[in-house]
Amino acid sequence: MANLTYLSAYNQTVQTQVAEMLARGTLGDWLLSKYPHSHDVRNDNELREYVQDIKQRYLKKSAPLSKVTYDNKIHVVNHALGLHTYVTRVQGGKLKSKNELRVAAMFKQAPEAFLRMIVVHELAHLKEKDHNKSFYQLCQHMLPDYHQLEFETRVYLTYTEQVGPLYQAN
Repeated sequence: MANLTYLSAYNQTVQTQVAEMLARGTLGDWLLSKYPHSHDVRNDNELREYVQDIKQRYLKKSAPLSKVTYDNKIHVVNHALGLHTYVTRVQGGKLKSKNELRVAAMFKQAPEAFLRMIVVHELAHLKEKDHNKSFYQLCQHMLPDYHQLEFETRVYLTYTEQVGPLYQAN
């Protein structure tokens, strides 16, 4: 059976179904039938605008983001699809804080729904630092099908790792 790192938390039946689709060569077709195109948010400026739109809609009163970027250094095998960092520093006797949101660069070529799921996840960390019930409730408030999209993102990552890119670079 194929290595299903991204699906290890799911039950054996689900893992077997995905492994069988990989073996038959039908997993890519299934993904493309649901998500025929990748998004067009290609650079950091477009990503920042995309994130700010979601943040403005759901988290108006949360702390501002100082940086939003695609990051080539995020290694998705280490279970990071994106990162939210909060840094505080003392500068000239004042406490300065920065919130940064980074998305793995491999998601430049992914369905928009997967990018949105990652952004929602990282934005939720502005309010909830831990992956607890409140965190996932906030994710679902911003994206009602959050859990399904997280699963399908993991299927997409499995396909990409085992077979290669699903979409051609623009």
